[in-house]
Amino acid sequence: MEQKKLTPKDLLAKKQRGEKMVRIAGCYDYTMALLADRAGADTLAVGDSVAMAVMGLDSTLPVTMEEMLHHCKAASRAVKHAVLTGDLPFLSYQTCIRDAVYNAGLLMKFGGVDVVKLEGGEEMAPTIKAIVNAGIPVMGHLGLTPQSVTALGGYKVQGTDTATACKLIRDARILQEVGICMLALECVPDRLAGYISQELTVPVFGIGSGPYTDGQALISYDILGLFERFTPKFVKKYANFAEGFVQAFKQYKEEVEKGIFPGAEHSYHIKDEVLQAVLKEVGSK
Repeated sequence: MEQKKLTPKDLLAKKQRGEKMVRIAGCYDYTMALLADRAGADTLAVGDSVAMAVMGLDSTLPVTMEEMLHHCKAASRAVKHAVLTGDLPFLSYQTCIRDAVYNAGLLMKFGGVDVVKLEGGEEMAPTIKAIVNAGIPVMGHLGLTPQSVTALGGYKVQGTDTATACKLIRDARILQEVGICMLALECVPDRLAGYISQELTVPVFGIGSGPYTDGQALISYDILGLFERFTPKFVKKYANFAEGFVQAFKQYKEEVEKGIFPGAEHSYHIKDEVLQAVLKEVGSK
C-alpha cells in the first residue's frame, strides 16, 4: 500500500506523540531519493554536502543555486512519502533578505522541495521570518554550520562551554519564534541537544548530537559506506557498498576481457534466414 505524503505538520504531530523520526540526508539524485523514500524515512534532504560527496570538493561553499536546483529537481521526482528539504547554498541568502526569499522560492517552485533549510541563529532571524511570511516552510540549522566552518575554526563540536551552549539555546528559541517548522542540530553535546529538543515545540533532528533529539539524521553516503575520504565519530555505517561496487566493477572488467560478457542471454539475435538475406543483398551490390 502506498504511504501518504507527509507534511511538516505530520512531523510536528509525531513529536507530540513522542515518536522518534528518521531523516536521511544526501539524497542528491532520483535513485537515492527513490530508495530512501521507499524505506519509509520521515524526511529526506538534498544538502549542499553534495559538494563533497558527489563533486569531490573540500567544502560545501562552492555549490551554486543552479547546482542545488538541479539536484533538488532530480530528487523531488522520486519522493512520494517523505518531507523533502533542500539547502540554500552559501551566498544565496546571506547577502540580503530579497535574495533569500527569491532563492528559497526557486528551490520550492522549480526544485520541488517541501521545506528549505538554511544555517544560522539570531542573525538569520529576520531572513527566516521573511521567507516564512512568503509562505515557504523553513528548517533551521544550528551547531556546526558547515558554511561557517572557517569562522568556527574547523569541524568541531559546538556548545561545549557555557557561553556557546547558552547561545545555542537562545538561537533555537529565536528561530522557533520567527517560524521555523523544524531544526537541525549538528555536532552538539547530547544532553544539550536533548534540552533544546524538549524546550522547542518544533521537531529537532540531530546529526552527531546524541540520542535525545526528536529524530536522527545521517547522510546516505555514510549510511551505505560509499564516502571513504573521512568518517566522523557520529557516523555508523550500515553497509560497505564502496567495496561491493569496486568488486562488481572488477568482475565486469574481467568478464569483458575474457570474453565471458556479454553472453547469448545478454545479446539480441537475428534469424538465420534474415541474416542470409541481408548478406545476399549486400553482396549483390
